[in-house]
Amino acid sequence: MRPSGLGTFLAAAFAIGLVFPPSAGAQTVAVAAAADLQFAMQDIEARYQKETGTVVKVVYGSSGNFFQQLQNGGPFDVFFSANVEYAKQLEAAGFAEPGSFYEYATGTLVLWARKDSRLDFAKGLRGLASPAVRKIAIANPDHAPYGEAAVAALRTEGVYDQVSDKLVLGENISQAATFALSAADAGLLALSLVVSPNMKDKGRYIEVPASEYPPIRQACVVLKSSPNKREAQRFVTFIKTPQMAQVLKGYGFGVPAASGR
Repeated sequence: MRPSGLGTFLAAAFAIGLVFPPSAGAQTVAVAAAADLQFAMQDIEARYQKETGTVVKVVYGSSGNFFQQLQNGGPFDVFFSANVEYAKQLEAAGFAEPGSFYEYATGTLVLWARKDSRLDFAKGLRGLASPAVRKIAIANPDHAPYGEAAVAALRTEGVYDQVSDKLVLGENISQAATFALSAADAGLLALSLVVSPNMKDKGRYIEVPASEYPPIRQACVVLKSSPNKREAQRFVTFIKTPQMAQVLKGYGFGVPAASGR
């Protein structure tokens, strides 16, 4: 039985204090981040700690689950959402610091399969309708932006009805990637995950045409409930630098034009 989104969230939040106890006198920033940021954020947080001495503690999950839970409070200073609307709605409802909203990246959806998969990449998404493809991993479209994008792309290609019973849903895009690596014949995943060290040599991928799904626009906000707003804003300012934009680009994200120069 899979843990509920709330149970997973609470366990992960509790682990912030147990697994990553702050060093004596060290500043910390607690971050709730979309799962597609897992590898890029590890790089960014290491650079930030080296430059400032501040420890960044990150919990990864689906943006929709975080959005629901952050409205009830939570031990986080910053929220990085894979859906720009969640960040906008938190700001509009008074759960985010005014003026802290920042659209930091755009995600890219890809079709990925292990090297031993029988998927015909030449057919694109239509190849998923083949009997040789029995399981397709995607993120849960009810609360994960990449899952919403995957369903939209399948509908655009006219194959959703043919493959819907093959879909294996991950709680977030990171879990969907795990399913694609282990049990599924293919996956509709985040480019930022498939180019990571964990996956880049284990399969093949093609980018899904951006015209086939709504843009995966991503944004962050400093949370009103944060007890550490000054350090949280410093971290968001760090994310805005050209150097960090280049890190995000290296993991396949699109970045704002000014930042990416």
